[in-house]
Amino acid sequence: MAAHTVAAMEDFDPLDTYQQDAQREDEAKRRELSRKQEIADFKWLMADPRGRRIVWRQLAAAGVFQSSFDPTAMTMAFNEGRRSEGLRLLAQIHAQCPDLYVTMMKEQSQCQEKP
Repeated sequence: MAAHTVAAMEDFDPLDTYQQDAQREDEAKRRELSRKQEIADFKWLMADPRGRRIVWRQLAAAGVFQSSFDPTAMTMAFNEGRRSEGLRLLAQIHAQCPDLYVTMMKEQSQCQEKP
């Protein structure tokens, strides 16, 4: 057990509900800051054409735009797991920057039109 864990356990008083509430509030603040940072990072990525190209490649590699069916059950399960991660990414796009999804789609259609 790490030394800081032992020290934290020695300072822990199960009857001190104020300290427990303060610790819960601190942890909630840390989680909220982390969540906000993750959202800001993703919006930064999607704001640049290079970032949108990276995200598009991730969506395509995950098989979001195709069926995951395969006659072999294990292969299909693998494909579906990969697709599930792609769908999570797609949901993140739609939740955090839906207008940039439209931009990304237009950019990809323009790239495919070029010889």
